[in-house]
Amino acid sequence: MSTITSETASDSTPNFEKIELPSRPEGTLTARFIYWAGVVFALLHIYFNTLGTLPELWVSAIHFSGFALICSLMVPMRKCQTEAGQRLTLFLDILIGIAAIFCCLYLIGFEDALYERGVKFSQWDWVFSLCAIFIALEMARRTTGWFIPAMIVTALTYVFWWGQYVDGVFNFPGLSLETVLFRSYFSSEGMFGQIARISWTYVFMFILFGAFLVKSGAGDFIIELSRCAAGRFIGGPGFVAVLGSGLMGSVSGSAVANTVSTGVITIPLMRKAGFPAKFAAGVEAAASTGGQLMPPVMGAGAFIMASYTQIPYVEIIGIAALPALLYFLSVGFFVRVEAMRSHATLVETEARPIGEVFKEGWHYLLPLVVLVGLLIYGFTPTYAAGIAIISVIVSSWLSKNPMGMQEIFDALAQGSKNMATTAMLLIAVGLVVNVVAMTGIGNTFSLMVSDWAGGSLLITLVLVALASLVLGMGLPVTASYIVLATLSAPALYTLMAETQLLDMIATGTLPEAAKSIFLLVDAEQAKLLSSPMSEMAAQQLLSLVPDDFTGQLLEMAIDPQALTMILLSAHMIIFWLSQDSNVTPPVCLTAFAAAAIAKTPPMATGFMAWKIAKGLYIVPLLFAYTGFIGGSLTEVLSVFFFSVFGIYALVGFVEGYLEAPINIGLRLLSGLSGLAMMWPHQQLLISLAGLLVFIGIFAYSRKVFNNTASTENALTS
Repeated sequence: MSTITSETASDSTPNFEKIELPSRPEGTLTARFIYWAGVVFALLHIYFNTLGTLPELWVSAIHFSGFALICSLMVPMRKCQTEAGQRLTLFLDILIGIAAIFCCLYLIGFEDALYERGVKFSQWDWVFSLCAIFIALEMARRTTGWFIPAMIVTALTYVFWWGQYVDGVFNFPGLSLETVLFRSYFSSEGMFGQIARISWTYVFMFILFGAFLVKSGAGDFIIELSRCAAGRFIGGPGFVAVLGSGLMGSVSGSAVANTVSTGVITIPLMRKAGFPAKFAAGVEAAASTGGQLMPPVMGAGAFIMASYTQIPYVEIIGIAALPALLYFLSVGFFVRVEAMRSHATLVETEARPIGEVFKEGWHYLLPLVVLVGLLIYGFTPTYAAGIAIISVIVSSWLSKNPMGMQEIFDALAQGSKNMATTAMLLIAVGLVVNVVAMTGIGNTFSLMVSDWAGGSLLITLVLVALASLVLGMGLPVTASYIVLATLSAPALYTLMAETQLLDMIATGTLPEAAKSIFLLVDAEQAKLLSSPMSEMAAQQLLSLVPDDFTGQLLEMAIDPQALTMILLSAHMIIFWLSQDSNVTPPVCLTAFAAAAIAKTPPMATGFMAWKIAKGLYIVPLLFAYTGFIGGSLTEVLSVFFFSVFGIYALVGFVEGYLEAPINIGLRLLSGLSGLAMMWPHQQLLISLAGLLVFIGIFAYSRKVFNNTASTENALTS
């Protein structure tokens, strides 16, 4: 998460202060210390991820202490107007940073002594474990507000205090405070556990890679290339926003930072072309949100997903590419429709020939080629990112502004500053994940979701979407995904797998090995498996199988690779739905950032961005009900092809406009054709019929547009 300053937007846009973190002025001794601490810490992380052999717990503790020091100095405890107040705040921030370092040193120096005492806490064990948790809470409060600290305190106290007083399924007998502190601070399960390891490996290395790319000038090249590639299409400036934000988002870890960096160029371009200001801001917010879905970085989600599912990172980003493209096409369809409606059709951006731009900046693409090549060849993501960083430096020597030592130091420092708030967030969220593991509340929540949904996959998806929206009001996207994946991924995975199992039972294609489970339960009913049956009958038959045997039945009936893809689909659904908080009021920071640039009402801009980002809800349905993930190549391409036109048809239904206005009847017909093209378990004839209907509606609207244009030209002449 990048720290956003008021210098990025116009001084006349007070709304932008809603997403501004307090910061210290540049040029001060504190700022210089942050700079060099960032340089040293970035180099230290490169060492840890390449040559280092320290225990992971120690590295996680070092990661925490260093970024806590940087974050405490970079983001003051509070804003102070008086000089005395600023000095006192700085003094307290320095104390907190030093305390974080001592917490790290104590863990490294006295970990063995604790085990020699039989894991019995000494007085100093209590002091340093409580201090470390307090620092994590305070850093999370500074960077994201009170929601995350409140959630962590609620979770920790549930384990050792109030959980025993809760009735029903959430009753927890409790653990001692000493045990909770041990597992939170000294073990590899709490704040220095799996999430912290992801933070100092994958997330940091790719944020650092992004910082080097931006410093080398690649960001300017991406924007200029986007203007050349898309600027001369109908509604060209809107497509520049979509393409530029997608390309920038492919290496950026923050949707808000993506909005600010590209929006200052694309939003004025769209307004100049004739797009309404609110629509221009909404497009930028929606497109920048999509940047989190675009490989190779995916806003750190790809790394966390790989860790949760044990699916190779390269496989995940390969599967994620087409869905991300589908999302950007959905935003592009809104741009096309609004361009026709706003008559922004004949405006061209002032861009140089694409060949000239590519000739000057082709070398900026070399680091991405190196990165992807190393990943495909089989190197680890952290190693590939390290080599890609070196390739950024080398490739910059082919430009007019080669990176020297000063530029390298600047990139190292900026990467650390960009990472500071994200590192603190992930470490703090690790405490919540640890509570879920300690108490088993994740399984309880999953069972409760299944019970509420009554076995309906659609209702489960709605519940997950609502939960993601509520969590997103207080949690950044990455944290929201982690919490939701921990709580609801098992339920979603089970329901999706059972849906496929029901199809097998209903069609009579259940493998013989799986039928043995039914023979053990009810031999008479098991005879029905030899022939097709209705879905209701299949459901009744499946309900006979005890819950303890369900997992075994799924493993016997469904191919292991197919189960792996179902697991990935469940996580991908949650990851996509977690993005909706970026563009959904009342808390939609990406839309607020775009509104500040466009000088439009933040809430109205949020609703516009929410409408344009409808792909966030449509594509997860494809994950759940089609073979878009895990299907054969033919099936995946078929789903993609028909979904492209299906989403365009749905955009026409929502907007009541394609090439020209369409009446209510055609509007409803357009919506139905879109549904037909994306209907679960796609049938070719239904999809083709929907496609033909939509082509007819589109051709009719084009004819209306041509007739209207001819009439206007005749009147003008």
